[in-house]
Amino acid sequence: MPEAARLRWRDLVERRLPEAARPDWPVHRDHCFARILLDNTCGGPWRESVPAPAWANLPLGQLAAATELGEAVLFGRADLRALNRRSLALRGKLRKADAVAPPEGLRDGNLLLRPWQAGDEARFAALNADPEVMRHFPATKDAAASRAEARTCARRFAVDGFGPWAVTVEGRGFVGMIGGARLLRPMPFPGGERPGETVEIGWRLAREAWGHGIATRGARLALADLFGRCGLSGVVAFTAEGNTPSRRVMERLGMRPEGGFPHPALPPGHPLRPHLLYRLRADHVTSRGTSA
Repeated sequence: MPEAARLRWRDLVERRLPEAARPDWPVHRDHCFARILLDNTCGGPWRESVPAPAWANLPLGQLAAATELGEAVLFGRADLRALNRRSLALRGKLRKADAVAPPEGLRDGNLLLRPWQAGDEARFAALNADPEVMRHFPATKDAAASRAEARTCARRFAVDGFGPWAVTVEGRGFVGMIGGARLLRPMPFPGGERPGETVEIGWRLAREAWGHGIATRGARLALADLFGRCGLSGVVAFTAEGNTPSRRVMERLGMRPEGGFPHPALPPGHPLRPHLLYRLRADHVTSRGTSA
């Protein structure tokens, strides 16, 4: 299976995409296709996350996501030009013209959503290493993976104008992340099949921050920013079927359930693969941040 996945990737970038290249595509060579797909999958210059060659060293889950993104390009479900601009922006070579500069932070009393800082990485790594925090994820994350994720969150603001914010509480400091992120992997639900067009709202908090309404308060701040300054028409949220606390937050936000789907990052039979989808439209939100 690992060998088949790696051969599928190499065939995609070395043969299928170059052979399908159109005159209006921004790239036509195999290494350029690989750069675009890998940067978008890794959330930054891919060599910061994995040594070359990527086909041999990228974790299979990320390799599958990059392959699915490339196949979405082949079948007309993803815009290669937009993905190329995003790759260049992630590398600091351009700023997306349609990205609106984010504010310095979003505040509700003692709760602040702010840009990421270098000092957040150690506490974020501790959060991601906590089995209880990560029990609805496939596995905990080591320090390197946490550092890469934090930097991806920060880069999203430069590329999209929004992203998952670092969350702080007065007297406690950094306690996690809350915010929106574009889905760049094809997902098996309406709208999700077109990478980059759907935005997910999500949160992950340290255990000491649970039970204080922080996820709901922070998500309302982020949603108001996404629907207001960023002009989004709607967002989705999803989680494993058994994650009752997150589902309750989605319901308190006024999000509406839209059934279930199998998460493509998890294999058939995995207990976390069945997921539930929720959606919230901007025109269903009142001035109080609840569903109309």
